Amino acid sequence: MCAQKNIRVGVIGAGRIGKIHATNLATRIAGAEVAAIADVNLQAARELAEKLHVSNVYSDFQQIMNDDSIDAVAICSSTDTHASLMVEAAKAGKHIFCEKPISQNLATIDKAIEAVEKAGVKCQIGFNRRFDPNFKKVRQLVQEGKIGDLHILRITSRDPAPPPPSYVKLSGGMFLDMTIHDFDMARYLSGSEVVEVYAAGGVLVDPAIGEAGDIDTALITLKFANGAIGTIDNSRKAVYGYDQRVEVFGSGGMVSVSNNLPNTSVYSSADGVVSEKPLYFFLERYMDSFIAEMQDFVDVVIKDSPTPVTALDGRKPVVIAMAAKKSLDENRPVRLTEIEP
Repeated sequence: MCAQKNIRVGVIGAGRIGKIHATNLATRIAGAEVAAIADVNLQAARELAEKLHVSNVYSDFQQIMNDDSIDAVAICSSTDTHASLMVEAAKAGKHIFCEKPISQNLATIDKAIEAVEKAGVKCQIGFNRRFDPNFKKVRQLVQEGKIGDLHILRITSRDPAPPPPSYVKLSGGMFLDMTIHDFDMARYLSGSEVVEVYAAGGVLVDPAIGEAGDIDTALITLKFANGAIGTIDNSRKAVYGYDQRVEVFGSGGMVSVSNNLPNTSVYSSADGVVSEKPLYFFLERYMDSFIAEMQDFVDVVIKDSPTPVTALDGRKPVVIAMAAKKSLDENRPVRLTEIEP
């Protein structure tokens, strides 16, 4: 019996997330290999390729698209390039793993989705938190009815340090850059769609973020189609580390997830009780989920099965983010039908 041929993946983007996915594909993902790396910063692509022993290195992504031996692409470039690269990859008949968000514009997202559907290629969006074992267990318990009817969903997501203002200007703002993960988690954990958003926010961490036109602190209330209520609280700076907690409460019980720590030791003395701070940031906290999501993508391509996080799953949190921004600007609840009738 012949061995299964490895899925050859072209990685587009050699920045922070590109390095993560390329390294995982080259060293940790079964059934895959990195066939090429492309980045407009050719030196960055060369350095990553040398580290991973990848011979094909380009400054132009089109060389990946033109290579018929490449089965799939991992789009890890800047947000403003995601949708156009999805379209190009679909036209080239390549399966697509794309980082979030697809775009900050719904019409642009729809064109990308249309191209994917027309080409019949697989497309998975990089909402890696769905692959975290803690959150998967919460979803499982909710789906199995273990908490009864959902009443309240609470998500806390706070970064250890704010991004530079230069990043904020290009990211689309807090709701599209940071909270978008939480909007996806709200859908994923609740099993219901968000129908209304009410957002409050301020600049309490870094005045330069406000000068760049964004906020760094937010509290968002969600109403779901099933009648449940949710809250998301965000901060760009938690001095104690990366704060990632979830609680789902219902008529039959409650399930919660606390922060992951470097170790579970607790030191007790006459002066107090001390434990470790949370893992510092997303690289430490979610590395296993980055591996799991990419393994699932490769398996989907090999087995010709449905992707676990579709392009539509990538679109819906953008609609919620737009509603949150409108709510913040107008200081009122906003129904999602106002964004998309």
